[in-house]
Amino acid sequence: MLLGRDRARLEAVLASLATEATGLIADVGDLTAMRTVAGEIREQIGTPDLVIANAGVSVGTLAGEADDLIALERVLRTNVLGMAATFQPFVAAMRARGSGTLAGIASVAGLRGLPGAGAYSASKAAAIALLESMRVELHGSGVHVVTLAPGYIDTPMTRVNRYPMPFLMDADDAAARLLAQIDRQRRFAVVPWQMGVAARLMRLLPNVVYDRLSSRAGRKPRGLPL
Repeated sequence: MLLGRDRARLEAVLASLATEATGLIADVGDLTAMRTVAGEIREQIGTPDLVIANAGVSVGTLAGEADDLIALERVLRTNVLGMAATFQPFVAAMRARGSGTLAGIASVAGLRGLPGAGAYSASKAAAIALLESMRVELHGSGVHVVTLAPGYIDTPMTRVNRYPMPFLMDADDAAARLLAQIDRQRRFAVVPWQMGVAARLMRLLPNVVYDRLSSRAGRKPRGLPL
């Protein structure tokens, strides 16, 4: 069962699949719509074995721009509240059953703050913390929580970037790699592994060094979240 906010794009994906699938329309930031969708899922298939929260938007933001507060609110609503709203309807039933997997797509951008991307970095840092809290909360229940932090993936969201994107992955390749980590029920995984090495190095850098290096990094264009 696939959830999307754009009916035409969702139907195109469904038509491309070699297996039977059902499409549901909702914006993950709309809590009422998500409760309705969760009810439809339970009616059709019961409690899922696996729920993947993959919805995300991104846009460049600057701390001194008042208009960017609107973009910040939109990004946080989709990337953080939307993730929680995707999982919440199924947690109690999975816990009662004693099995299930909740997989959330965060980002390496959540490991350290990036210049000109405060909204996105903050949202992904919050997503990582949210998933970790859930993982500890559900420890021993039989319900697994998987946190995935991919690097750059070739999508409309990254094609607006005007700076180098190391280890850029094709979307299908990225999906296969992420699903492999879900199958292994990894608690936390960065994909690809090369980006994982880079992420670990970034986290080890002293703030004074990180600030100097990152201040020269390219910045995502401001505008409406993608």
